[in-house]
Amino acid sequence: QAARSTRTIVVAGVPAGLLQDDVIADILTIHFQMSRNNGGDVEEVTYPTRNKGVAYVTFEDQEVVERVLKKDQHLLQDKRLSRLYPLTVTRCDVSSSLIHLIML
Repeated sequence: QAARSTRTIVVAGVPAGLLQDDVIADILTIHFQMSRNNGGDVEEVTYPTRNKGVAYVTFEDQEVVERVLKKDQHLLQDKRLSRLYPLTVTRCDVSSSLIHLIML
């Protein structure tokens, strides 16, 4: 199994304060498991984090990270959200994963 940091993405643009944190984490899990979003099996969603509107999504497989990053646009959509929220998805580099470990 690949190192955790290589299986993790950083997601920005998460709508903060609209719904309960665990509901947002569920919506993110569903989004990144959907094949139409190039997703796959999600191991863990870390939300909330110290950074407002930022979540970490760790996948079972590193290949999923590559697919997710290739998708042009990620729009968070759920009937519990009043509109679509564009997400910015980036690779979790070592420095941000170290920060992430310190936060936990």
